[in-house]
Amino acid sequence: MPEPAPSPPAVTVENLTKVFKSGLGKQAFVAVRDLSLTVQPGEVYGLIGPNGSGKSTTMKAILGLLSPTQGRTSIFGKSSTEVESRRDVGFLPENPYFYKHLNGLETLMFYGRLCSMSGRDLKEKAREMLVMTGLEDAADRRVSGFSKGMLQRLGLAQALLHQPRLIVLDEPTAGVDPAGSRKIRDLIMGFKERGITVLVTSHLLEQIQEVCDRVGIMAHGRMVREGRLEDLIAVENETELVLADASPELLAQIKTLIETQGGGAKLVRSGHSRTTLERLFLEATEETK
Repeated sequence: MPEPAPSPPAVTVENLTKVFKSGLGKQAFVAVRDLSLTVQPGEVYGLIGPNGSGKSTTMKAILGLLSPTQGRTSIFGKSSTEVESRRDVGFLPENPYFYKHLNGLETLMFYGRLCSMSGRDLKEKAREMLVMTGLEDAADRRVSGFSKGMLQRLGLAQALLHQPRLIVLDEPTAGVDPAGSRKIRDLIMGFKERGITVLVTSHLLEQIQEVCDRVGIMAHGRMVREGRLEDLIAVENETELVLADASPELLAQIKTLIETQGGGAKLVRSGHSRTTLERLFLEATEETK
């Protein structure tokens, strides 16, 4: 019996180049240059870079909102140029807009109908999403009274309403206070536990470091670093030893005695010491100047 074909990647970007033509006599602007990346199903992938690095252009190309000048993008094996590719996608833009006269539940009902949902199933799913995002008490509150954090969580609720396999988040915690930011981070971790693929951009590198499996760092339209987060933040020429229950005397002699001295010490971990994603980001983007 033949083995089933492997599942296609959640997101594929192949040699993407996007050039914006300027006015008469002005030089064209290359926003993204020969970019390739792959996001596997169930993975949380962080795309980071300074302003103007090409992150938003890349995400718009993946979502089919921009046509590539060269290259191609696809979602679960379907070209981003096909409407069908977006049926499995939930999208939260950086500044989502909602009709301010609607309440939380009405907003989700409205977006659900746009996704061809209706009836009792829609209402039950809308209430479920409000509970998941911590907005159940705001179901009857007008959106005009929502805080920035509540609006972002409402955006997450609408992005999840039709049960997508991929969620694309553009700066999901922009302008959100620390408590709201933590709530959104926890929601992203929950998506991962449910097997939902997440593609996220953020300038809050500490949060990216907490939630992402892999990271791509962009600068000047190019991918300058990409890979598993643990591999990227490893410092290759340094080794780290972590001891439990070590005496002060043993610590004083650690350089010469660790391989032969017992004393009840336990080697908890040995490997590369870690930098921070922020330091890696600064080093990677400085290299391209």
